[in-house]
Amino acid sequence: MTIASMKGIVKRYKNQIVLDYIDLEIHEGEIVGLLGPNGAGKTTLIHGLMGIIPIDQGTIHLFGEGGKVFHNKNKEKMGLVTQDLTVFHELTAKENLEFFAGVYGLKGEDKKKRVQEALAFVGLSSKAKQSPNKFSGGMMRRLNIACALTHRPKFLVMDEPTVGIDPQSRNHILEAVKKLRDQGTTILYTTHYMEEVQAIASRVVIMDQGQIITAGSVEELTKNIQHEEKILIDVNDVTNVPIPRLEKLDGVKRIHMQGSTIQIISSVGAGNLDRVLSIVKETTGVVGIQTEKPNLEDVFLTLTGKQLRDGEDERE
Repeated sequence: MTIASMKGIVKRYKNQIVLDYIDLEIHEGEIVGLLGPNGAGKTTLIHGLMGIIPIDQGTIHLFGEGGKVFHNKNKEKMGLVTQDLTVFHELTAKENLEFFAGVYGLKGEDKKKRVQEALAFVGLSSKAKQSPNKFSGGMMRRLNIACALTHRPKFLVMDEPTVGIDPQSRNHILEAVKKLRDQGTTILYTTHYMEEVQAIASRVVIMDQGQIITAGSVEELTKNIQHEEKILIDVNDVTNVPIPRLEKLDGVKRIHMQGSTIQIISSVGAGNLDRVLSIVKETTGVVGIQTEKPNLEDVFLTLTGKQLRDGEDERE
């Protein structure tokens, strides 16, 4: 069954096209990882799909239904975990969940049961009577997720749910996402952490400049760039490395600097390792060398020319 479908979706803000004829289908039981650099249009896509903003052109189908799909019956089947925390600090954790359960029409014993289930699901049962003001960042994120789960949505959209949290909380959330999928919830998941998508997504969709530029499983996407290889060289002093000389080597496609590591993407069989080492050793000492097969990060960089996370120096 197709849970959600977008066909020919266009969204403009003034003279700028933010969504440029988007086609996307999300099928029952999937965890779809939505990736894209900042400004790609991911949040606009999510807001259009959830009915938060109107679209300018195209059609949206939800749960096999077209036309005016954002009626209450469909909204009751949908949940949204927002990137910005949407919890009330003046309420306890339990009271927050009771509020959101009430928004979805839950009452009485059913409401009480769902709130208890949601708290237990995110591991906050023992914190039910505490104010979010006393929570760590990870606990706040988990409460934010619980607020979107009290009504047991069939389709859950999670917009960067692990921003700024510790590894333990991140792992807890990723395990919860997989458990939700196993319980029958279909999930659209956006993140700036490539390893999260690799860990949980059954299918990956990559956006850039308002368009979907590719989609497929992690294995399918990495297979498409098997003609490339990656050389990683750790050096003592990266500032003196003659990058322009390395870029001129036959077969070199991109060079990316991360800390003291030089990452060189070249054509398979270009035989650049010896030449690269010879050039690098002229100016600095080499601490370590390794070669890797392409991964999802490389697919993203190949297709968009950008790193998924900001703040990382890159050269092309």
